[in-house]
Parts: sequence; C-alpha cells; structure tokens
Amino acid sequence: MHRSGGVRYDESIVRSILVKTASADYPVYVGSGLVAGFGNHLRKITGKRAGRTFVLTSPNIWALWGRQFISGFKPGEAPEVLFMPSGERHKRLSSIERLATELSAAGADRSSLLVAFGGGIIGDTGGFLAAIYMRGIPYIQIPTTLLAQVDSSVGGKTGVNLSTGKNLVGSFHHPLAVFADTDVLRTLPARELRAGLFESVKAGIIRDPRLFRYLEEKRDQVLACEPSAMMYVVSASVKMKAEVVGIDERESGMRMVLNFGHTLGHAIEAVTGYRSLLHGEAIAWGMLAALNVCRSRHLLPEKDARRMEQLIRAYGPLPGFRAKIPALLHAAGRDKKNKAGTRRFVVTSGIGRAHVIEDVTDAELAAALEPVLNEAAR
Repeated sequence: MHRSGGVRYDESIVRSILVKTASADYPVYVGSGLVAGFGNHLRKITGKRAGRTFVLTSPNIWALWGRQFISGFKPGEAPEVLFMPSGERHKRLSSIERLATELSAAGADRSSLLVAFGGGIIGDTGGFLAAIYMRGIPYIQIPTTLLAQVDSSVGGKTGVNLSTGKNLVGSFHHPLAVFADTDVLRTLPARELRAGLFESVKAGIIRDPRLFRYLEEKRDQVLACEPSAMMYVVSASVKMKAEVVGIDERESGMRMVLNFGHTLGHAIEAVTGYRSLLHGEAIAWGMLAALNVCRSRHLLPEKDARRMEQLIRAYGPLPGFRAKIPALLHAAGRDKKNKAGTRRFVVTSGIGRAHVIEDVTDAELAAALEPVLNEAAR
C-alpha cells in the first residue's frame, strides 16, 4: 500500500507519481478503477470543500463513463456537467467564451473546482478555462485517451488553437491532481490507442531507453491493451515527463526536448486543417522527418536511427496526407519554441538522448520533409 497526496492505494493496482515544480507539486495516479466512484477520490484529495464542482467532458465520454463517474458522489453533491464536442476544430477561443459564460450563469466562483474529464482537447481547453476564469480556479485532470494520459495532462500546459497555429493562446496552470485510469483505454478505438503510443515512443527516444526497449519487445501486449503493459507504458511515460518538467517548468531550456517531432508534426496538423490526422499520427510523421535531419547532420548512429524508425512504424500504420513543403515551412516558422527569429529544433543523438539546435535551415527541413511527403502521398 502507498499513500500520496492524502490518498491510499494498492501499488499493484494504482501507482502514484509526484510532479514537483517550482510553482506546484501534485500527484499523478495511474491504474485501474479511478473513474468509477470518482467522488470518493475527490473527497480524499480536496477534503471538505465549500465550493461547487463542475465537470467538462464530451458527450461520447459521458455516455460511456458518466454513470460510473457519478456513482461516488453523495446525494446533493453531484457536479454540474458542461459539454464540449469532440474534435480539434472546437479547441478555440470561442469555446472558452461559451464555457466561461456557462460557468458564470451557473454561479461558479473562485471556490469552484473544474474537472477536465476527456482527451487532450478537453484537458487543454479545461485547463485554460480554469486558468483564466475569475483569474484562476483549481482543476483536476482525468485524461481518457492514451495520448492525454502519457503527455498532455502532465506539466501544466493549457491552451487553445488559433487559425494560424496550434496552442498559440494558453497559460501554465497545474492541476491539483491527475487520475489516469487505464480501464478507459479499453474503450478507445485502435487508431486512438496507436496515436497515443507515438508519444510514448517519443519518450523512449528522448530520455528513457528502458521504455524504448519495452515498446520494442512487448508490442503485441501493448497493442492488445493488456493491463500490466498499459500500467508500465503510462507510468514510465509520466515519470519521464515529470522529471523533465521538474527541471524546467516553463520550457526555457531542457523541457523543449519533449517537442521532438512536434515542430514539423504541428506544421502538418495546421496545413492539413487538423482533419486528416490525429495528433499522435502527425507527431509520428514529424519524428520521421526529424530523424532525417539527424541523419543529414551525422548526429545519430545509423543503427539507432533504424531502430527508432522501425519502432515508430511498428505502432502504425500511419495514415497518409498531402501537403506542400513551402506551406509546412511557413507553419513551422510559427512554432512556439522559436525566439527572436531563431528556429529551434529538437534532435536526438542516440536512444535516450535529445537536445535542441538553433541553426536548422529551411533547406535542411525541406530535404528532411521530401521523403516523408512522398511516402505520405502514396
């Protein structure tokens, strides 16, 4: 048994990982049975609160898990539910305004708590809503996709998209806690599961050789969503990110390595209108292009490059898309890592090692993208 954040859990079922940053410390619980009876977990985290609880979720998540979620709340304490449609196109400021108005109309105040119960879009939007509503209210993350569990729910980044780029409006706002229930992963479509696994592949590439080997050796168990495999993959991915965020909370240095594959992945998403690919799929294509940059600079032993490429493809197939290199370079120029006209780009020099370069050129990126675009267009 283990106690963290005031909650007692059996480590064979639930693991607790502490995120420690300069501005906030909070637990991430990973395991089975966290959604069912969530009200019981909430009381252990927050104690006797005077404020009301609100839940932001999507209609499909609520249809699948709403009854189990509500079962732990006492009569008269059930939260008010706010709904947001699924899809990246809804991750916009217009949704923030609508949801903030709904909170206000329902009487939410600074003592209120928001629970973001859904995938990465719900988590990013809900976190940003909590960050700015009445200048900040507390919130909790319950990520329901693998992508959100292993990446976006941890680290305090919140935000929404503009038509000119992804996550260009946002704030750092850490949750009180994260509850990553591996049970909900069994209801994910296979494509959603694979898309999330690309973020775990990234975690292995940039910092965790043991996770990388696990994903190589246990591919069948991971894709079958076996409970022990999911527990390991999610816990290892969260632990890696917690370590990086603890060192560099505000992405002023080391935290940038978490964006391996993201500069070009985000550009691919933007150019294709956020409709052709899931986020993880775009990042996978971006990682393949990034490996081409690493090869051209002779940063990476070819045997490592081949293993990385093989592991990315092992969790495919990757859906195709069509895009033009000039449009992708233009979109990549808006990347948030760029500062004072300097384009920052994450590269790897071996399994478990990554760093940022600041002199990558358009010509290099174009050369790295060309074979990727040829393959994606087939």
